[in-house]
Amino acid sequence: MLDADAFLTNPNTLDNLVSKDEIVISPLLKSDGMYSNFWAGMNTDYYYLRTEKYDRIFFREETGCFDVPMVHSAVLINLRKSASDLLSYDPRYLNQYDGPTDDIISFAVGAKNSGIPLFVCNDDHYGFVMIPLEKEGTIADDLVLLTNIKTEILNNDDLPLSKDLERYVQYPAEDTLGVDQIYMINLLRRPERRTRMLQLFKELGIRAQTVDAFDGRTLNQSILSDAGVEIMPEYSDPYHDRPMTMGEVGCFLSHYIIWNEVIESDFETVIILEDDVRFEPFFRQKVKYILTELDNLRFEWDLIYLGRKRLLESAESSVEGSKYLVRAAYSYWTLGYILSRNGARKLVEAEPLKKLVPVDEYLPILANTHPKKEWKAHYPKRDLIILSVNPLLIHPTHYTGDQGYISDTEDSTIVPLDEKTSQSRKREEL
Repeated sequence: MLDADAFLTNPNTLDNLVSKDEIVISPLLKSDGMYSNFWAGMNTDYYYLRTEKYDRIFFREETGCFDVPMVHSAVLINLRKSASDLLSYDPRYLNQYDGPTDDIISFAVGAKNSGIPLFVCNDDHYGFVMIPLEKEGTIADDLVLLTNIKTEILNNDDLPLSKDLERYVQYPAEDTLGVDQIYMINLLRRPERRTRMLQLFKELGIRAQTVDAFDGRTLNQSILSDAGVEIMPEYSDPYHDRPMTMGEVGCFLSHYIIWNEVIESDFETVIILEDDVRFEPFFRQKVKYILTELDNLRFEWDLIYLGRKRLLESAESSVEGSKYLVRAAYSYWTLGYILSRNGARKLVEAEPLKKLVPVDEYLPILANTHPKKEWKAHYPKRDLIILSVNPLLIHPTHYTGDQGYISDTEDSTIVPLDEKTSQSRKREEL
């Protein structure tokens, strides 16, 4: 039994469930929130009861198949088992049933009264289910929920569309969400990321310009010298105690050319995205709200993080009058951010290529929120005003240690130290 708003993305779902040899069994399906297709608790009135067991199953803290009081939306019923004759979604066919006239509750209570366990399995990633539409919801609201779940699927999996069904699918008109330009940075040798992001833009109605990133694998010391790139002598990665990598240099240059284009094109506001991000539900609506708030409140800002790694969250404060903005403290990552023309000018005029550090170290240096005083000394003018959305609107597709995690900045060759920097390092060690 499969609801129309359930998306099974695992092609082995049916085989896996049949192999369990249970009377009733369901694959765990997630939504873009905490909603799913099972209950881990039911109260005496036969309605949903939140339990700790739900979280353990939902977040796969424990994996396997679990006996639960309710499964719905995607249910395999084994009709070869004679006990299945006792199951029904119609309360009129159940003995001693005094619950509400509701199909899934009738099914669950009837199964319990007949001694038939209901199982939900999270031993694999099986798919997704839409959040139900509220009674007062419209078709337009339902389309937004559908877009949210399609976005969530694309954040994790491929979402192929049958050629036979293409003509029935409509996509929103594309725009730039109210800014002058949206950029997406992508390495040519990562075509799967480009394809995923372009599909996400199509679903979200976003018109973006793809920027071919500088590839650290093709950079060498000669190219850096010709481009006038010099690494900050004192720089050493705070976590790995190593010099910059060519991948980090390539990442910086990819952002740097966009900053220059913003100035040259006289853009007022742009959004810059990297290609390994996943979008929060209602991304379009939330970005447009933030931009409207910026226009209405008219406070000063240069850069606004849409996604980041917060390192000193306790040092942050809310922006007065704003519902979703905070003043960003020391942060990592440049997953995505809104940049103003004035912010781009500050980033370029500081001449970062002459004392280069990774781009996510550079931003807090110019904002004067970086803890390394010796690094900040290279940039005497540190007046970049950085805010952040809160909660964040984008996140990485993978974190360090996740299956499928790839880092083209960290997994890259080290930039060789020049003689001057090498001698300086030796003196420091002595």
